[in-house]
Amino acid sequence: MTSVSDPVISESGTTFSPVLAALHASAFEGAARWSESAFTELLATPGAQAFLASIQEAPVGFILIRAVLDEAEILTLAVSPEWRRRGIARKLLETVEHALKKEQITKLFLEVSTKNTSAETLYTKAGFVKAGTRKRYYEDGSDAVVMVRDMS
Repeated sequence: MTSVSDPVISESGTTFSPVLAALHASAFEGAARWSESAFTELLATPGAQAFLASIQEAPVGFILIRAVLDEAEILTLAVSPEWRRRGIARKLLETVEHALKKEQITKLFLEVSTKNTSAETLYTKAGFVKAGTRKRYYEDGSDAVVMVRDMS
């Protein structure tokens, strides 16, 4: 049996768009959910990569990033609610960090809702620091905390 501390993480392309959209829908509400076509379009963009976490071959979470020159951005990270707080998001972040260091990325950015305190805590523990705020950034009117991690 695969332990939760050992999810299988693999890079995933556009053929996984339905899986990513389903996971995203389980992790987010309403207008925050991204469609299958949105994932297909994003994954076709130069510099975009998705990493899918699976446990016993069942998809449980993923992270989607985009790199441009020497910087990258986490576009979204989603873990199915029943698999949260088991280290999967942390493992996805570690996988991305290793991949980006090989590509000589120096900074990694993200935005997180001020309402998502557990995600903000995760990112802070992973070495991200607050770099600013985007007022009323999300459709629900919440602000986004802009965070950055120095990868050099």
